[in-house]
Amino acid sequence: MFQLNKTIVSEDILEKEFVCNLSACKGACCVDGDAGAPLDASEVEKLKEIYPKVKPFLRKEGIKAIEEQGTSVVGLDGEQETPLIDGKDCAYVIFDKKTALCGIEQAYNQGIVDWKKPVSCHLYPVRVKEYADFSAVNYHKWHICDDACSLGKELDVPVYKFLKEALIRKFGEQWYQDLEKVAQEMKG
Repeated sequence: MFQLNKTIVSEDILEKEFVCNLSACKGACCVDGDAGAPLDASEVEKLKEIYPKVKPFLRKEGIKAIEEQGTSVVGLDGEQETPLIDGKDCAYVIFDKKTALCGIEQAYNQGIVDWKKPVSCHLYPVRVKEYADFSAVNYHKWHICDDACSLGKELDVPVYKFLKEALIRKFGEQWYQDLEKVAQEMKG
């Protein structure tokens, strides 16, 4: 672990390799698990704001879940997250044949909304836990991403490079530049 400004960062994000491999995993992170995507307070408000524009991109099951539960819910850990369909799929998930995709991101890609998706989704496999005085930035290992780890290793792409856009979105350009400097120093 090392400190960067007000973050404590796991060295795993510099040392582990990762490149999403949707053709192999079929977007399993959007449909597996027992909780929705973590949301911060501003994202809860953003989902309320953009839902009418995102709704046409969603499946009927997702729309039903959102209209019954809300655009966000309080999870078992007491934190805000995206609602689920029958305790499984994220309510915002759509499918391109058998591959799970994000309905919010599809609306973003078509210029309908100006918000790509929850930052926790954009950052995966990095998870950020907020504390009073700092943020913990950790690598999350999940077996459904084994193919992404293999592809990252094959292409020699460390987690932090794969997640450059998302890390800048979360922490800013200067933070990312500082992270790159730490990575260079660690390589020797």
